[in-house]
Amino acid sequence: MPTTERRRERKERDTLSVEWVKLELLRTAYATRGGLLANRDPRFVLGWYLIFAVVPWLTHDLTVLAGLFAVCAAAVALSRVGPLVLGLFVFGFVLESLYVLFASWFFGGDLTTLLALVELTLKLATVSLASMAAFVSLDPEKLSDALLSLHAPAMVSFGVSYGYRMLPVLMEEFHTVVDGYRLRAAPLTSPGILGWRAVVRTGSTVVASFYPLMLNTAKRTRTTVEALETKGFTYAAEHPAGRRIRLAHLRADRWDILLIAVTVLLVAGCFALGQVHPMPVQVR
Repeated sequence: MPTTERRRERKERDTLSVEWVKLELLRTAYATRGGLLANRDPRFVLGWYLIFAVVPWLTHDLTVLAGLFAVCAAAVALSRVGPLVLGLFVFGFVLESLYVLFASWFFGGDLTTLLALVELTLKLATVSLASMAAFVSLDPEKLSDALLSLHAPAMVSFGVSYGYRMLPVLMEEFHTVVDGYRLRAAPLTSPGILGWRAVVRTGSTVVASFYPLMLNTAKRTRTTVEALETKGFTYAAEHPAGRRIRLAHLRADRWDILLIAVTVLLVAGCFALGQVHPMPVQVR
């Protein structure tokens, strides 16, 4: 009896873990945590992101890159990025740092080689942090309206919004298909050494679930597109009057301008700090 209770408790913990991952993904996709950028005009948020997506590639100074990394890290903290996304970033950043050290040592590189790899890692990490802070703060509707306001094609704007909204549907469909395979499959006689049979079973189930998942999703997509076309979605998105009505809620205020101004000042401060304490990477 105690063994049965322990198994039940373990299954409940596993279910809660899966549900927690699902909830974290939905919170990330739909920007439910609030934060620094959540209430800002989405067009200015995209502009803020573009600054940090471009500026790191314009310098080789490690001091400047470290400053930009610190600014983006502070923005991530103020944007209330969820623990799942943040944990994945930290895990990847640590692995990348270990890879840099190993590659520099294994291939006989010197300090210059190590600094060049550190430079690339800092650039990628800065852009990744800026992406997390910006897109965690934008729900599908805001991002779609921002792209449409910036004169992106209407189908691109619709595709972004539709892709976000299909996320929970995909997750539920995936669970349904996987549960169907698990119900029809015979239980394992033994998990094997280090549970290798369970790993193989899980991997084969996920691979086998891919085709029915795509098929069911395609059916849902066709139904949705036909319903939207019946309601005149394409015409309303391309007609000037329809665009004007849809984008009427977008309003920039002084806080949006202040956001960009402070960002430019911080970037300029990082470059000024690089002039005072330069640490350029000299590639021979």
